[in-house]
Amino acid sequence: MTDLTALVESLHPHEVKVLTALPTASDTGATEDDLATGTGLEVAQVGAALGRLQIKSLAVVGSETARNIVSLTETGERHVQQGSPMTRIVAALRTARDTGMNLTIQDLQRSEGLAASDISGIIGALKQEQAIRIVGGGIVELTDRESHTAQALQALLHKVKERGPRDLQEYDAAEQSLIQKFSQKRGNPNEPFRVDTRVVRRFGLTEQGKAVAARIGQVGVREEVAQLTPEMLRDGSWRHVRFRKYAIGPAERQKRVGKKHPYREFLDLVKAKFVGMGFEEMRGPLVENEFWDMDALFMPQFHPARDIHDVYFVKEPTHSPPIPEPFLKQVKQAHERGWKTGSSGWGYTFDPMRARRLILRSQGTAVSARTLAQSPKVPGKYFSIARCFRYDQVDATHAPDFFQIEGIVLGPDINFRTLLGLLTLFAGEIAQAQESKFLPAYFPFTEPSVELHVRHPRLGWMELGGAGLFRPEVTQPLGVDVPVIAWGLGLDRMAMVALDIHDIRDLFSADLELIRSKRVLY
Repeated sequence: MTDLTALVESLHPHEVKVLTALPTASDTGATEDDLATGTGLEVAQVGAALGRLQIKSLAVVGSETARNIVSLTETGERHVQQGSPMTRIVAALRTARDTGMNLTIQDLQRSEGLAASDISGIIGALKQEQAIRIVGGGIVELTDRESHTAQALQALLHKVKERGPRDLQEYDAAEQSLIQKFSQKRGNPNEPFRVDTRVVRRFGLTEQGKAVAARIGQVGVREEVAQLTPEMLRDGSWRHVRFRKYAIGPAERQKRVGKKHPYREFLDLVKAKFVGMGFEEMRGPLVENEFWDMDALFMPQFHPARDIHDVYFVKEPTHSPPIPEPFLKQVKQAHERGWKTGSSGWGYTFDPMRARRLILRSQGTAVSARTLAQSPKVPGKYFSIARCFRYDQVDATHAPDFFQIEGIVLGPDINFRTLLGLLTLFAGEIAQAQESKFLPAYFPFTEPSVELHVRHPRLGWMELGGAGLFRPEVTQPLGVDVPVIAWGLGLDRMAMVALDIHDIRDLFSADLELIRSKRVLY
């Protein structure tokens, strides 16, 4: 009983409020929002108290449920006030019909301030509904049919605005379909809806927690204060409050525990496996020029991947030193007319200054290109763990940088079957995938090309990366006359497959036990 009393007295007032509000059955449980409502605390205060109660083995997570929460983005907030682009276009066409005006797609785009990709999607959707038609001269006209999508979307925008963030399941099937269609996605952030996955946890009491809660109910809890004031001495109120306890004994020796980050451990494991298979490591710079990142890989200088939306350009300096010969001359001729490769090339005028433009490396294949130009061993096997950079909208699942496991194997007897065998080996040995498959693909620098897909027990099928045989337009200008197979696999995705969330929790379990073993004063 003395230990139970001491435990009760050691609780923070927030812990007491949360503890007494928790249900005794952990399977029914209460969420943080429920507890915040019941105790009058902020959700953040409830979360902190629950964390401390779990460390003291007084509370436990009874269940976890993933919920998709729907809310409006900044774009959605504007659409509530101004109307969605689809609604505004329908209104503009209705006004034009009533006033006898003629509007083209370009007129609508200018008047509503929309991008070409946005206006084309809206016009296509309205045509599919047969709400509009395009007549001679590119004039857009309304038909007798109403656009149910425009009406339903505008009504849904107001509904989400009024209700605030809610579970997707609280909307009917038609509304869910609209939300999914017009929600933010990778590469398309300017949508009105955002769907966030949140894990809702329900908490309950442990057996010890029930005993502590019962003890609190018996003896009650006096108000706790941290400082004795003159007013409390004058009016005698100090007799009816509980003063917070302070530890005045010698400080406990700190145990400093260090370990590698789980992802760093995974990278080291990948490197060790490749070295164990006889591969040599390749290295290359993070700041690269377009020649090695794209030109040497037979990517034309008008390729869309060179646009600012896909690569990061270096502001200062803007260009690298001259490209070494004979590689610049031979790659230039391969692009323009195919050089000696038997190809017709891309048929454009190659710009040597564009080739010197500095960028952040966008693909690990740039390291392979540099290696091919350095007289590699034949036969030979090379790999690189390459950090790459591409423009992306940063959120919980996307970042502007990522890791690729890049590799090449060259030799007179190398063929496509060799590549498929290696990819199968990588899927099993490195990604720990139980099932894999190959799909045809296209890359400017390989032919034939293939994508490796693996099956994750919870996430389903996912693409790990691309591979193929380097084209002669890549290898021959760099001085290589034997077949070369190459691959670039996403290490981040491989880590997701290899490191399941339960494995990651196990990695940190020792930290949790260490915290529990300490006597923590709150």
